[in-house]
Amino acid sequence: MVSGFSKSQEGRMSEPSSLKPRVGALAHLRVLDLSRVLAGPWSGQIFADLGADVVKVERPGVGDDTRAWGPPFLKHPDGSEIPEAAYYLSTNRGKRSITVDFTRAEGQALVRRLAAEADVLLENYKAGSLKKFGLDYETLQALNPRLVYCSITGYGQTGPYADHAGYDLIVEAMGGFMSITGERDDKPGGGPQKAGVAVADLMTGMYSTVAVLAALLSRALTGKGQHLDMCLLDCQVAWLANQSANYLIGGMIPDRVGNAHANIVPYGAYPASDGYIVLGIGNEGQFRKFLEIAGRPEIADDPRFLTNRDRVAHRAILEPMLEAITRGRTMDEWIAPLDAAGVPAGPINTLDRVFADPQVKAREMVVNVMHSLGFPVPSVASPIKMSGTPVQYRNAAPLLGEHTEEVLAEWLGMAESEVEVLRRAAVV
Repeated sequence: MVSGFSKSQEGRMSEPSSLKPRVGALAHLRVLDLSRVLAGPWSGQIFADLGADVVKVERPGVGDDTRAWGPPFLKHPDGSEIPEAAYYLSTNRGKRSITVDFTRAEGQALVRRLAAEADVLLENYKAGSLKKFGLDYETLQALNPRLVYCSITGYGQTGPYADHAGYDLIVEAMGGFMSITGERDDKPGGGPQKAGVAVADLMTGMYSTVAVLAALLSRALTGKGQHLDMCLLDCQVAWLANQSANYLIGGMIPDRVGNAHANIVPYGAYPASDGYIVLGIGNEGQFRKFLEIAGRPEIADDPRFLTNRDRVAHRAILEPMLEAITRGRTMDEWIAPLDAAGVPAGPINTLDRVFADPQVKAREMVVNVMHSLGFPVPSVASPIKMSGTPVQYRNAAPLLGEHTEEVLAEWLGMAESEVEVLRRAAVV
């Protein structure tokens, strides 16, 4: 029985799935997801949203570490707490969960059988660590030459750091992201900053999804799968984009500028009476419109601020003046007239305001996804909008081992009695 659940709940978990038929652009694919935490599961969730049958392989009795990364934890409608962290729910929607102990020979054999039936395998173990279990690419490719095997690590399969464990915070630092993120050292709160979410993990999940899709297209032409070597550090370095190009071509090491722009003023975050707004004023016309709305049109005629070049040169004088002005109104009192006048601006929304925003609502960025315990769970929708094969939300993140019998029967044709033998032996 899954720890923390009643016998009646366990019985429900072992029932055959009554989910809607699987549809979507990738409904023909089977994805074996051996990954955990964030980068790999994020990729797996994208495949699930697009219709693939994503089977998450977890440790018996424990599961993905993020199941315990709370609070907050999932709440039952009766008010009781369910030991499933919001973190885990955020990145495992649409998957099915099975438990297999592949430190044991029987478990290894079971995963190899599953891999032989899969189109894609996702894993994020340390480089080379699955070889001792016979679950490495070379072993599984011999069983299933069409398998697209995606390895996600901190530093890749090669190089002096290949055997190091990878963590988002460390990679944000090593990959240069933190050196260009944060306020200037000479300002209050100055210094390097990480992002508010694990961007190295998330972007690696995104790049991995693209790589897998490319490999599947290649397989359609050649009939052969391949091994994908994806890592956090590579992805973090790659998506520095223009900042990396500026260094490689111009030789300049960029400084942190916080929310400011090195070449435009006013451009950045400004205090309102109830929060902050951002202004992205790119020309003199917009500057004058802003000051008219602010009730201070005379500032536009000050010789120090006539052009953007003047404003950049006198940034230290102008910025405090503007901050004193913006503090006089609420965010909404600023944004409505600025939007109407075509002045680029927006509120810095807290998440309650994000999900109350009419545009976010119109784009249906919150969906209620049915949990197997019988109640809907709110979830952030996929941003992918497709007219012909829309995203399908089949189920909330699964309970630990919820689909073991179901998947082994569907993928491998195993009888209930065979699964019970494995269960009694604690293999599943």
